[in-house]
Amino acid sequence: MERIAKIARNTSETKITCSLNLDGSGKAKIASGIGFFDHMLNGFARHGLFDLELACKGDTFVDCHHSIEDSGIVLGNAIREAVGDKRGIKRYGSCILPMDEALVLCAVDLSGRPYFAWDAAFHSDRVGEMDTQMAREFFYAVSYSAAMNLHIKVFYGENDHHIMEAMFKAFAKALDAATQADPRIQEVLSTKGTL
Repeated sequence: MERIAKIARNTSETKITCSLNLDGSGKAKIASGIGFFDHMLNGFARHGLFDLELACKGDTFVDCHHSIEDSGIVLGNAIREAVGDKRGIKRYGSCILPMDEALVLCAVDLSGRPYFAWDAAFHSDRVGEMDTQMAREFFYAVSYSAAMNLHIKVFYGENDHHIMEAMFKAFAKALDAATQADPRIQEVLSTKGTL
């Protein structure tokens, strides 16, 4: 069964379309209007082996906030739709990812309950045209729209580019692990019988 979702969201601040294939090969076509954010989403797709297309026309003349947060909402909705009923998948995934001097942990539970935990700090206000504060807003939006537990912790790092890139790649690897099928799991991996 194909695990593909196509989502569109239009507001007075952003117009976003997204296509996500959880069983892809890492192909990405990203146009958010924010170069560094495009770089992060490309890394997410490549390292999670997801096929991802995302186009955003947002009010970047204000700042990058609406475009990045709303993209997180749309991506989270796409993840939730593409995962489907979660029958037969591992549900949990985690990754501790090094990127040069930075080391980042990401852990995911596709529980159907949104929860977000963040233990991270940056050294500067921006990387390229992306405010570093927006990394937290993006992942928060993804976690709540996807109805997943998402935990991100930075153990250490000096270069904000490396820290943020490690976050996106660790999230990709953790999500890929959580969405993998296990032939031993016949229903959903829950004592409640549902997620």
